[in-house]
Amino acid sequence: MKKLHKIIAVLSILALVLSSAACAKKDAEPSDTAPAGGSAKYTVGIVQLIQHVALDAATKGFRDYLTEEFGDNITFLEQNAQGDPNTCATIANGFVSSKVDLILANATPALIAAAAATSEIPILGTSITSYADAFKIQDFNGVVGGNVSGTSDLPPLDQQAQMILDLFPETKKVGIIYCSGEPNSIYQVNIVKEYLEGKGVEVTLYPFADSNDIAAVTTTAAKNSDAIYIPTDNAAASNAKIIDNICRPAKVPVIAGEQGICRGCGVATLSIDYYDLGYTTGKMAAKILKGEADISTMPIEYAPKFTKMYNAEICEDLGITIPEGYEPIPPESE
Repeated sequence: MKKLHKIIAVLSILALVLSSAACAKKDAEPSDTAPAGGSAKYTVGIVQLIQHVALDAATKGFRDYLTEEFGDNITFLEQNAQGDPNTCATIANGFVSSKVDLILANATPALIAAAAATSEIPILGTSITSYADAFKIQDFNGVVGGNVSGTSDLPPLDQQAQMILDLFPETKKVGIIYCSGEPNSIYQVNIVKEYLEGKGVEVTLYPFADSNDIAAVTTTAAKNSDAIYIPTDNAAASNAKIIDNICRPAKVPVIAGEQGICRGCGVATLSIDYYDLGYTTGKMAAKILKGEADISTMPIEYAPKFTKMYNAEICEDLGITIPEGYEPIPPESE
């Protein structure tokens, strides 16, 4: 009997040792969220309002930085809403259901939709002109708070407006074409209008609801304006060729809010680099994912520089000589 007890005791100890070894091995193995090297794996959802050059560049810059930072340990779920804010909401809710680690909202309607979908998952906006207007924040101090932060593409609007007077000093009437459904555009329009009127210029607003009426609105604007201003406007960017097909034959120059629109229909712009803006947003995302920053206290970041640029083809067609200090807009493929 004693011999049997000893055998049982030995077997018990052996089982305990094997069990401990198995647990230790299991603890040492990397999990799905903690692969070898101690790097976590992340999933980032990207909701972009519409496809056009500026927003595409911002998304690419964002993805490029995070890929450089995390390599194969980061996965992107990227969807485009094709200009429909309701689709932005559907996409954002899908990301919440998928429990992504962070959401990039590219353009204001995408940001508003993402913020409505979750108050827990970190949300970074990019290509946002005014966070204060997007969220109706009074006395904005640069921090949205909660689970939202990001980057802004707000240009120096007074300098853009002054470009019209510098390039075309005989201008008496300026038409401003913009989408009435974009809060960012309305914000820019009001500032530019006030600036130009302060210089004695007559300003007329030409809002359009969607792409269905942009041709008619542009035709009216071109007929009644010496020059046209188009703010950083997603709908206008997507329909820049329509605007160009009307304004260029009418010999009416367009000053644009960013280089993507200017490449399509403008003569000149004071623009940021949207790839750099997205890249900066990617840096913010990396800090959040690694736990190095609290999004609730992260201030909005802005483009580091603005560049005077011109559209060589349209300027040549209109017989416009651009002064020194402007860079030519590169072809879209570059």
